[in-house]
Parts: sequence; C-alpha cells; structure tokens
Amino acid sequence: MRKSLLFIIVLLVLFLGGLWKIVSMGMQLPVKPKAVTIQPILANQNVSKVAVPITGISQAIEQFKENIKHPLSLLLLQILVIIAASRVFSALLRMLGQQMVIGEIIAGIVLGPSVLKVFFPHFFQFLFPSDSLNTLLFLSQIGLAFFMFIIGMDLDIDVIISKAGDALTVSIASIVVPFLLGVGLAYYLYPSFGPDGVGFLAFSLFIGISVSITAFPVLARILQERGMTKTPIGSMAIMSAATNDLMAWCMLAVIIAIAKAGDITSSLFTIILAILFVVGMLYVVRPILQKLSADQLKKHEPGKVVISIAFFILLSSAYFTELIGIHALFGAFLAGVIMPHNLDFRKKITEKIEDVSVLVLLPIFFAFTGLRTQMGLLNEPSAWVAFGFIMLVAVSGKFIGTAVSAKIVGQSWSNSLTLGALMNTRGLMELIVLNIGYDLGILSPEVFAMMVLMALATTFMTGPLLDLINWVNGRKKIAISKTSQ
Repeated sequence: MRKSLLFIIVLLVLFLGGLWKIVSMGMQLPVKPKAVTIQPILANQNVSKVAVPITGISQAIEQFKENIKHPLSLLLLQILVIIAASRVFSALLRMLGQQMVIGEIIAGIVLGPSVLKVFFPHFFQFLFPSDSLNTLLFLSQIGLAFFMFIIGMDLDIDVIISKAGDALTVSIASIVVPFLLGVGLAYYLYPSFGPDGVGFLAFSLFIGISVSITAFPVLARILQERGMTKTPIGSMAIMSAATNDLMAWCMLAVIIAIAKAGDITSSLFTIILAILFVVGMLYVVRPILQKLSADQLKKHEPGKVVISIAFFILLSSAYFTELIGIHALFGAFLAGVIMPHNLDFRKKITEKIEDVSVLVLLPIFFAFTGLRTQMGLLNEPSAWVAFGFIMLVAVSGKFIGTAVSAKIVGQSWSNSLTLGALMNTRGLMELIVLNIGYDLGILSPEVFAMMVLMALATTFMTGPLLDLINWVNGRKKIAISKTSQ
C-alpha cells in the first residue's frame, strides 16, 4: 500500500514538474503573427478603432460569456431548468392529489411565453432563443418515439381481440361520439379560427380526433394509485383505454395522410402503404422476433442481439412511417405493439428506455409544448366562448358516450359514470396529437392554446370527478340502508 502511494506521489510530481517545464519553455517561443487581410475602406464607411487585447480576469469573463452561449452549454442549461421545473410542479400537484403529468404540463406552460416571457423577457430570450428550439424539438420527438414504443409494448393485441368484448363497444362509443361532436364543433370554429390555406376537411378531422383521444398511461396510473387495477371496473377501463388508443392511432395515421395529401383520393397511396406496412409488421416481423426472443429466453434473459434488433426495429419503423407520411410516432408505437409480450423481455427493454424517456426527454416535450402555447392569444371574449364550447364537446362527448355505452352493455350507473370519468382523461396523448396538428399547420396558435388548456383541464378533473361519483354513490348506499331499516 505504501509503495503504491509513494509511486503515485512520485508520478504526479514528475508529471506536474515536466508539464511546468515544457510549458515554460514553450512560452518563450515566438508567436507567429496572424495574416492580416487589408480590406478597402469605402468613402462613407467609418474606420473602427483598433481593439485592445483583453487579458487577465477580463479575458476569463469574456470566455465565460462565450462558453455559456455555446449551443451545447445552452442545451444542457435548458434541460436542467426544464427537469427542475417539472420536478417542482409535479411535487406540488402530487400534494394536491393530482398526477405528475399535470405538473409537467404546467411547468412547460410556465416556462413558455405565457408566463416566463411576460415577467422575465430578457431571461426568456437568453434561455430559449429561437435558434435553439429546433434542438429541443428533435430531442422531444426522440423521447416521444421511445415513450410510444413503451406504450405499444403495454398493449397486447391478442388479449384485446380475445377478451375485449364489452370493452370494444365502450371504446368504439368513446371515440365515435366525441369525434362526431368534434367535427360539428369544427364547423363552428373554422370561420374564425381556421388557419390560412387549410381546408375544412383536415381541420375538422384533427378537431375530431383531438377531443376523442384518451391518455392510456395516465388512466393506468390513476387506477394503480387508487387500487382499482384488479377490480372489474378497473380491468374494463384499462381494456377500453387500450382499445381506444389502438383505434385512435390508426385513425390518426389515416387523418395525417389525408391532411398532408389535401383530400381522401390523394391520400389513398399513403393509406395503402400504411396498411401494407402494418400487415408486414404484424404477420412477418412479429413472428420472426418472437422466435428469436424465444430462443434467447431459453438462456434465462434476452441477449444483446435481440435487444439490438428491437431497437433497430423501433428506429426503422419510425423512419419508414415518417417517410411515407404518417409520422414517426405511429411507427414507434407499432414497433412496441409487435414486441414479444414475455415479461422478462418487456422488463429488460423497458428498463433501458423508460427512465431516460420519462424522466428526461418527456419533460422536454412538455416544455416545448409550453413554448408553443400562447395563452395571451385568448384575449377576446369570442376566444373564451370558443374554449367553453371545446370543453363542453370534449367532456360531454367522452363522458356521456362512454357512460351510456357502458350502461347498455350491463354495467351499473355507478360503474358507467366511473368509466366515463376515467376515459375523459387526456393528458400526454392529447398533447402529442395537438403538436402533430400544429406542426402540420392544421391547428392555429389560438386553437392550439385552447386545446392544450382543455387537455390540462380534463386531466385535472378526473380525480375530483371520481371522488364526486364515489361520494354520491356512498350517500345513496347510506340512504338505501336507512330505508331498509
């Protein structure tokens, strides 16, 4: 031990001594002068003063200023601020009994032009200069692709097909009713809030899908926290939300194809390619991947080869769907759907993706959404009236469509209303759809802000609405017991 310590000390002394000696000798070498390019001075051009070299502390300060403005330094600072704000607001919302995702959405809005730019404009311009937003956009898209891959892995198509039953009826009603109401709402919104150069078809379809989406991950988290996962109504809610997500993303892929092509006829080629791609992934790639994983799982855990293939399929699927025009996120989602549903395999893949995508990259997406959300645009009474109609259509369409269909398939009114409240949750999935519509230029900044506010409100109301339903149901049980006595 003493010999090792003595050796390290001698080595460090020699290193520092040799470094000092070489640098001292090097400082004596003459400095080659810079080549000076003489530019012609125009008659009306002022001659600038010769810059005086900056040395010492001033030079260090100037270098620090340059370093903090460097794109990489700025990106790291942005990520640190975004993660810190997300954790703070998530903790505050958790204290109020709400989901962390709501805190992350609020943090994104606070960091955007709606709050930070209003109260601290100089800091906002320093922290989020316009030329840095593309980097945040790409990071958020990568995080979303990984997240959608995880969501896809949580859905087992075989189970959905074999056990959907009543849940399929509820899922269809929970999409069809709000979608139709959303298209009707678009007819009212389009003259005042439709973007320039965008036809009614694309606008109405995006409004329809925006009010009919359900946030499967948020719903699952709510059920888990309330201990409802293993209950009959909890199982039906999960199955309904999973089926809802699957149908909604398939519909969204078709809507994106129509929106990009301009009409249904022009989009047929993209839709046909998408169908062929889905069939190929389900009936060609999926069996091959299952066989590979089965062979590897005989060795107790998935090997690096299978995990590498899974990541390759994720990226390839996302790339191909982006290439044909139905967005990379659908490809990432589909890649997750076809993954083997062996628990060891899913656990291994999820461990490698979830922490980075959920804790680091998703908050970047929320912040980027907040940077796009301009609440200041809702400064006219007509805008707030339109927002009121959006809330009315979104909540009534989802809640009533789900509750009535659940009652029709044999659920009690209490369970039906509970299911309606759960399916009304939107959260992250809604924001993904809205950002796609905004990127395509289909949603105007005003409509985008209204829809983000609607997503926040409908997610926030889920917990209190469930508590209200339970309270009313409890009062009824007490009244019935007193009557029977």
